[in-house]
Amino acid sequence: MLRWLRGFVLPGVACQKDEDDLRYEILFQDLDSDGDGLVNIVELQEGLKNWGLSSGQNSEEHIFEAGNTNDDSGLDFEEFMQYLKDHEIKMRLAFNSLDKNNDGVCVCVLFTITQAKKILQSIDSDGTMTIDWDEWKYYFLLHPEKNIDEIAHFWKHSTIIDIGESISIPDEFTEQEKRSGDWWRRLVAAGIAGAVARTCTAPFDRLKVMMQVHSLKSRRPRLIGGFEQMVKEGGIHSLWQGNGVNVFKIAPEATLKIGAYEQYKKWLSFDGAKIGITERFVSGSLAGATAQTCIYPMEVLKTRMILGETGQYSGIIDCGKKLLKQEGVRTFFKGYIPNFLGILPYAGIDLAVYELLKNYWLEHYATNSVDPGIIILLGCSALSHTCGQIASFPLNLVRTRMQAQALEEKGTTTSMIHLIQEIHNNEGKKGFFRGLTPNIIKVLPAVIISCAAYEKVTQHMGLI
Repeated sequence: MLRWLRGFVLPGVACQKDEDDLRYEILFQDLDSDGDGLVNIVELQEGLKNWGLSSGQNSEEHIFEAGNTNDDSGLDFEEFMQYLKDHEIKMRLAFNSLDKNNDGVCVCVLFTITQAKKILQSIDSDGTMTIDWDEWKYYFLLHPEKNIDEIAHFWKHSTIIDIGESISIPDEFTEQEKRSGDWWRRLVAAGIAGAVARTCTAPFDRLKVMMQVHSLKSRRPRLIGGFEQMVKEGGIHSLWQGNGVNVFKIAPEATLKIGAYEQYKKWLSFDGAKIGITERFVSGSLAGATAQTCIYPMEVLKTRMILGETGQYSGIIDCGKKLLKQEGVRTFFKGYIPNFLGILPYAGIDLAVYELLKNYWLEHYATNSVDPGIIILLGCSALSHTCGQIASFPLNLVRTRMQAQALEEKGTTTSMIHLIQEIHNNEGKKGFFRGLTPNIIKVLPAVIISCAAYEKVTQHMGLI
């Protein structure tokens, strides 16, 4: 529809203003399906959907709220046209920020050369491989994005997915989300969805820890056999042993990580300049390290509660008291060094795989739109998180073994280097990946559950 409007030209005697007004009137009439002179939210949603312009993130509601100045049940033509004119001003500012030499055309500077070519093809209507003002304006005419950061939001790393492990690169939020308060609502929704996903996949998480620590006692650890052993020892509810700590630490970890991430980004940017992928990686890694340092005692509590016998601890506080009394404060930081070292490969592989998948999609499939859609985004995020986990899994195993040393070897403490040598000598290279199978198996259900829960929570919070 908008490409047709782009080619629609009035007779030469008509001025540009009259031409734009007529184009806006044609759009309005197409949206006003019942012909009552008002476009309500349902008509706007259907119209954008039919034109393939709905970009999610409440785009229709943003447009409706911004244009409906008299707060009635719909947009009349004057309100609709005024919104488009106001939005056009914001789009002009965004266009000018890319038009570096003021020649009236711009090229995409937000992506690689190959990506830019694909993006240009989706916006460029005359085949010149440049974007002039009219092409830019009509492409983003009914997108609520106002600046370059928001236009490029499609590929931001999403926090919707929670597969039970720390995600080192936090989400990016637009200025609109920050001003409206939607950013913290989305964080709360993501936290609730993460809690649901972690609870549903907790049996796999406990089995992973059991296999990491008790691999030498059971030479043939099997999935079904592991579950049967846990149920036999403590009943069905023992499968969720330690899940309380895992859920409880979501809030402080997310809060610390987001706050630290924003602060590190400010320190790494110069004179307010936009930060690139390297700065994001460094900021995310440092933020992950900061958050993990602050909440690390909870990681130790989680491991000890998972490995404890049924009824050994009545709760998180009881576990903490007993560990403090029997082993001292130092026990709460056992395994901290391998945990700290594991942040870098996790964050690096996670981000590298995500960028690789993003580039591949843009190069091969971004023909008409740069918006990949929720399925592609979730698939890329899930695969990148999984690769990050695999890369850091050996250090994760060493961390878990060190956290559980007091249970395995009374009164002894083994250094990280000595423990690595011991695992290699006694179990071989495969020993560093004990418990990886249940960890990988839980990824798909965790992704599906967290996404479904996120959708439900955001609906109740009025975000969709």
